[in-house]
Amino acid sequence: METMQEKIAEYVTELKLQGVSSNTAVSYERDLLRLSDYLTMQNRTDWKLVTETDLQAYIRWMHQEKKRPSTIARAVASIKAFFRYLEQTDRAVHNPAVYLKAPKVEKAIPHILTTEETELLLRQPDGKSAKAVRDRAMLELLYATGIRVSELVQLKVQDVSMNMEYILCSLGGRERVVPFGKTAKKALAEYLEEARPKLAKDPSCELLFTNLSGQKMSRQGFWKLVRQYAKAAGIQGEITPHTLRHSFAAHLVNNGADLYAVQEMMGYKDLSAAQIYAKMHHVSVREVYTKTHPRE
Repeated sequence: METMQEKIAEYVTELKLQGVSSNTAVSYERDLLRLSDYLTMQNRTDWKLVTETDLQAYIRWMHQEKKRPSTIARAVASIKAFFRYLEQTDRAVHNPAVYLKAPKVEKAIPHILTTEETELLLRQPDGKSAKAVRDRAMLELLYATGIRVSELVQLKVQDVSMNMEYILCSLGGRERVVPFGKTAKKALAEYLEEARPKLAKDPSCELLFTNLSGQKMSRQGFWKLVRQYAKAAGIQGEITPHTLRHSFAAHLVNNGADLYAVQEMMGYKDLSAAQIYAKMHHVSVREVYTKTHPRE
């Protein structure tokens, strides 16, 4: 008899074959192994005999353990997807997670930079060294497109159209075309002409951006660069590559961008994810009113 851990490993392998990002696959695996540990403690070792009552008890246990609503919601999503997979691969298996419900999670307002802070951050990679030119191009492209850092470090040269001013993102098997403007184009052109030939030492390298050794740059490596430049710019708070992504979207909405266009550029599956930026716009309007109206 296959153990639940073995079925989880099988499921995670299938996710990776479907093109799911490694980070997402790891998150699913972590959530499901925690469920497996709980069920083992309850002497429920046969995954085919897991019931809706077992899963509901696990969710109640997570609440008792003071897990955050977002953590519980993610766990519910992982569990539902896992048992749906088991049902599809073994018709004899009853799906106990069909009616499992996640707690409502209030979407937190993401931290964004002001336009002045953004400009200050983007000016930090100064000079003509290959590293400075590369970092300037990466920051400009990140803010110009709002792509994820995982998408940025995986871009290939062929994914960039300098003439049409757009990039092609295809992370996780879903493709989308995202435009960029003249400032990012100028930074990219300088990088491709002057810096990349020095960094990408292997002529067969297809990556748009590499580290100083000519290898693929890690997400963590770029994260450190952003933190260093934010510190040099004197920007307060925790600044990450995702901060630039949120700032890109918020600045577009503040300047009148259509939410559907923002949804498409950000790669969101539905409009609700983009609506948080509209709420941020209303908050900023209220703040301006409160600070400037004579009666306030």
